Amino acid sequence: MVTEPSTALGASASSEFSWLELSAISIIPGLIAGVDEVGRGALFGPVVAAAVILPTCAFPELMAADIKDSKKLSSSRRTQLAQLISALAIDWRIGFASTAEIDRINILQATLLAMKRAVQKLKVQPAICLVDGNQLVKELLLPQKTIVKGDERSLNIAAASIVAKVWRDELVLRLAAKYPMYDIASNKGYSSQKHLLALRKYGPSPLHRKSFRPCQIEC
Repeated sequence: MVTEPSTALGASASSEFSWLELSAISIIPGLIAGVDEVGRGALFGPVVAAAVILPTCAFPELMAADIKDSKKLSSSRRTQLAQLISALAIDWRIGFASTAEIDRINILQATLLAMKRAVQKLKVQPAICLVDGNQLVKELLLPQKTIVKGDERSLNIAAASIVAKVWRDELVLRLAAKYPMYDIASNKGYSSQKHLLALRKYGPSPLHRKSFRPCQIEC
């Protein structure tokens, strides 16, 4: 199947959520997968993506649970919603790109690779993939549509955002046990002041992204 041209939808929606699955895109026959990533701006650890296919019967329950972009939720609420999403979803999968891959092919290409891996792991094939952002997933042999600020506009993308964030946070917490000096348990690999100070003092660990400027420090 040839990938359809992307239609990048602008971010002109009102402040109230008007979920795409309940509007124009609902005319698309078949299942819809939402695809989103987390960790793109982190200094440590992989970039992680999730692909989630929700049944339409799950929409009312998720809307009642106030599903939204993962960045707008507390850690405990994300975990609760991730459990609900995984229970309700027809299928959901995780893909990631390692720090070595990020350094080798750059963070944008690694992000798209993580998204591709997540979609390719799906056991149920969707009719279309709604991809957060404005970049098509390369060599994805499924129709796809990019959605700017998709985690605020698509239930499936919002669900993918939450699942990916919870999965990555749990992974980073496990990895952080080896490197307590960077305070990764608190910053999840992002550039907090304590993290940056530790990089200056100790230099980068093997799981830091050496292609990112704050990690290019010699001690």
